Amino acid sequence: MSRADKQEASSRRPNAVLAAPLLLFAALAGLFYFGLFAGDPSKLPSALIGKPVPDFSLPPVEGLTGDQGKAMPGLSSADLRKGKVVIVNVWASWCVPCHAEHPFLTELAVKSGAPLYGINYKDDPASARRFVGRLGNPFAAVGADAKGSAAIDWGVYGVPETFIVSGDGRIAYKHVGPINGEVIEKTLLPQIAKAQGK
Repeated sequence: MSRADKQEASSRRPNAVLAAPLLLFAALAGLFYFGLFAGDPSKLPSALIGKPVPDFSLPPVEGLTGDQGKAMPGLSSADLRKGKVVIVNVWASWCVPCHAEHPFLTELAVKSGAPLYGINYKDDPASARRFVGRLGNPFAAVGADAKGSAAIDWGVYGVPETFIVSGDGRIAYKHVGPINGEVIEKTLLPQIAKAQGK
């Protein structure tokens, strides 16, 4: 091998050495990107399915009233252990999907006949009142989770999330993301019926 050939071969080696980390990074970035957008986020598993709701006690959203103008009560785990299947929705006024979901919550409460409770997540009370005042209040009670600690105990990934809770206070089903008419008919109503033993 001539001296020129050796120099050319040695000049190629650093390029290959430099390209290997770049190729590895590109492959890992591609896998991360695919993993981030693959699958249905509403099917994220929950370790809490079949387990009792976490113990919590949330104060009411300051100044929030129900349909008859009465002060809306807060929410605690004891409210969810009264022998009846209930729905718990975690929401916030700053959550854009929560705005789109809200009319469907009313529909779900009417169609299912199950009480609907809200956990208002890391929200400003005035903003929460405006949100409910503008879009309607389908809730039997709403607890203010100002610091987000109750949502962490519930295993909330992000708002909105909806839980079906059995009469004995166990989490029967969890839906991640906004609900719509199709989710109500194909998923939530059957899950509520199942929790009711129908």
